Amino acid sequence: MSSKKKGREEAASDSQVVAEIRESANQIWLAGLGAFARAREEGMKTFDALVKEGEAVQNRAKKAADNQIEEVRAKATGTWEKLEKVFEDRVERALHSLSVPTSKDIDSLSRRVADLTKITKKLLDSIPASEKPSSSSAKKSTASAKTPETAA
Repeated sequence: MSSKKKGREEAASDSQVVAEIRESANQIWLAGLGAFARAREEGMKTFDALVKEGEAVQNRAKKAADNQIEEVRAKATGTWEKLEKVFEDRVERALHSLSVPTSKDIDSLSRRVADLTKITKKLLDSIPASEKPSSSSAKKSTASAKTPETAA
């Protein structure tokens, strides 16, 4: 009988071990489901936080790039203006050495011609009509003065 008793004790002990293993496996399964749920929940929060951080980094990088671009643009503009000035000076010297009048010279001459035209018009208006040369006789006298055959 002792062997039967021993066999029952072992069977009870085996079923208890199996029950403990099942319980342990069930707890491991539940722990895994809980970890998955938490990772999913926390993962979305972490993902959203990473997106926000990425946007902030992108904005800072864009501002830094814009600042660099503005600095380069300012330097390039200054250099370009210096280059234009050097070019204009050289062209001006070349035109001056060829005695080409500048726009200032032409403007000055235009003003002088306009002034002389006004003065001539005033003088012509002040001469009495009887003393004014007619346009046909003025043309004849200038034509005869030009040809030496009529003078001889």
